[in-house]
Amino acid sequence: MKPIAIAAAAGLLCLAMPLTAAPGDMTVATFLSKADALRARGPLALMSSDYSLLKGEVTGAAQAYRARLRGEQAAGRPSSCPPAGRAPFNSDDVIGQMRTYPVGARGQTTVATAVADLFRNRYPCPAR
Repeated sequence: MKPIAIAAAAGLLCLAMPLTAAPGDMTVATFLSKADALRARGPLALMSSDYSLLKGEVTGAAQAYRARLRGEQAAGRPSSCPPAGRAPFNSDDVIGQMRTYPVGARGQTTVATAVADLFRNRYPCPAR
């Protein structure tokens, strides 16, 4: 009976844990490693599952930042002031931002942080 209880508890614990990390939770070090590997593959990179993974990380992080920014704007304290609609970032902008972090910090810095920093650096709010 005891082994069954342990197995049941382990099963419940597994259900309580998320199966995948939220978009934007990947570290900058992991992202850059995957991006560099994709870049080395040339045009074949577009067929890689990592291409979709990296695109989803940045898209998810940007969407989360925009949602947070709407709350900041409603409170009158936006952390950046991007133009309405979609921000004109491309992959080189995002990767360039990620490469600004010291190598030692890239393993602790998330894609979400890098995207938020890119928004703040590219679109600072005018002084009030």
